[in-house]
Amino acid sequence: MLSIGSGFIMQRNLAALLALIHLMLPVLAWGEALPPEAPARIDWVVVLKSQRQLQLFKDGKIFKTYPIALGQRPLGAKLRRGDGRTPEGLYLIDGRNDSSAYTRSLHISYPNAEDRARAHARGLDPGDKIMLHGMPEAAGQRDPDHFFKDWTDGCIAVGNTAIMEIWNIVPDGTPIIIRP
Repeated sequence: MLSIGSGFIMQRNLAALLALIHLMLPVLAWGEALPPEAPARIDWVVVLKSQRQLQLFKDGKIFKTYPIALGQRPLGAKLRRGDGRTPEGLYLIDGRNDSSAYTRSLHISYPNAEDRARAHARGLDPGDKIMLHGMPEAAGQRDPDHFFKDWTDGCIAVGNTAIMEIWNIVPDGTPIIIRP
């Protein structure tokens, strides 16, 4: 004979068992749990400076395109620290900063060997710290359809929603081509 106290314990155990069965239904129905949809992983990033566009490529096709702002002097390749130009060439995304002054930022491997040689031949410091970044957090989450002016010191800027998407699908080591 069950006492009132043990009936309560049985009801709690039954509720826990039903909750466990509910959680296991995907496993029971399909043989294994279905993983949550993984975000796309991008293979290449292409920056078209003259078109003010950043393109993400997956499996040889354009996956997504974003408007960008560039350095204050966007024409030509970066020559030296402080020239306000955005580099041109082949680089890698080689690091990230989630506490950037511009929402989030991905580091671009500028300067490469060619950039250093070109700058040193002229007796110049090639600079560094070129990033793909969002806007100041105060700009909010509404991304512009296009930027009205180039405003960075040589970096590539996208909107804040865009940088959050890019952050999640562009792994470190991803090649980035910056074209005129």
